[in-house]
Amino acid sequence: MVFDLLLGDVHSLKQKRSVIRPLVADLSRRTEVAVAEVGDMDVHRRSQIGVSVVSADLAHVREVLERAERFVAEEHPEVTLLSARHGLHSSED
Repeated sequence: MVFDLLLGDVHSLKQKRSVIRPLVADLSRRTEVAVAEVGDMDVHRRSQIGVSVVSADLAHVREVLERAERFVAEEHPEVTLLSARHGLHSSED
């Protein structure tokens, strides 16, 4: 999943890091997913965050990704979730 985020009152890349780092750490710890900033790294008011989870159970994957999306949308008011793009890959891909 990739989250497209709009950051609030951010005017420099240093301020952006001070918002993104705690978000990535919280998201990883609370939802047990792999998380990284994957896009818009040089734009101070935007960010793309990639989230990944591996499981043999598709229902579990969907549940974890939905929980991660809710967490970003509800628990971090300093960012606005513009979109969340889902993609699933299997061993047959």
